[in-house]
Amino acid sequence: MQTHQAHAKINLALAVGPPQGPRGYHPIASIFVCVSLAGEVHIEPAAHSKGTFRTTWANDAPLPTPIDWPIEQDLGYRAWRALEAHTGRALPVHIDVRKRVPVGGGLGGGSSEAAAVLRGVNNRCALALSNAQLATIGATLGADVPFFLDDHTPARPAVVAGFGERITRVQLPTARVVLFMLPLRCPTGEVYKAFDAATHQLPGTASLRSERIDALLNAVRERKAIDPTMLFNDLAAPAMHAYPALAEHARHIARASGATIHLTGSGSTLLALARDAVQEQRLIAAADTGVRALGVDMLVA
Repeated sequence: MQTHQAHAKINLALAVGPPQGPRGYHPIASIFVCVSLAGEVHIEPAAHSKGTFRTTWANDAPLPTPIDWPIEQDLGYRAWRALEAHTGRALPVHIDVRKRVPVGGGLGGGSSEAAAVLRGVNNRCALALSNAQLATIGATLGADVPFFLDDHTPARPAVVAGFGERITRVQLPTARVVLFMLPLRCPTGEVYKAFDAATHQLPGTASLRSERIDALLNAVRERKAIDPTMLFNDLAAPAMHAYPALAEHARHIARASGATIHLTGSGSTLLALARDAVQEQRLIAAADTGVRALGVDMLVA
């Protein structure tokens, strides 16, 4: 049996532009970083069957929720079938996904699992597909999937731009992060609807201001550290408007900890950088009822 890690990611910064094209997709510029919270994808050959796919929560998952979607919609399952379609033949394997990354939390758990399935089945079935080929297949599954298909595992930090297809790996200093995992989901589509509504009411606010990404990276190079006050997320205000409970949790944690609180992705996970062990414990203690706080490492090399 082969085991592949499926790491969560956070967005240290996320700039969003107005919708484009017939599908109305939004271009982005974002800094993606993997963190040490990770699920696992176990793959073994299926010598006498067409193979099976199973996804369950690991016993130590920090915030398990019902797996209430059809298996055919699971990104890991779809990754397996996409490889079969690409190769034009059956790929008989048993795939067992042990989830740890919360669903609908903006941490890219499903995308990371899909990338792990692509890597694992490619390896197990000796398909000899390059990471670039896997990323092309992954892009048909979700915009975040190609980020996880790096030559290095876990994937190195990157500026992800366009519709997820432009990936530039960058160097960042290590940091300790506290994740606040909330018992609510923020569906991406609903958050983007709130973003569009807000920018429609405030003309000129929807431009993709990617220069803020460059400013943050330049500051990191100069200081050899990440300034929490420079982190930003254009989806934070729309998400908190659409889901007032998210805003209430963020305010509570900020008041209780005195730290700057950010949103990753379209939510619902909040995060804060911890400058030392004392502040990390203060942040964890600031989590209110129903919120699971967890200290993790940024994986930068």
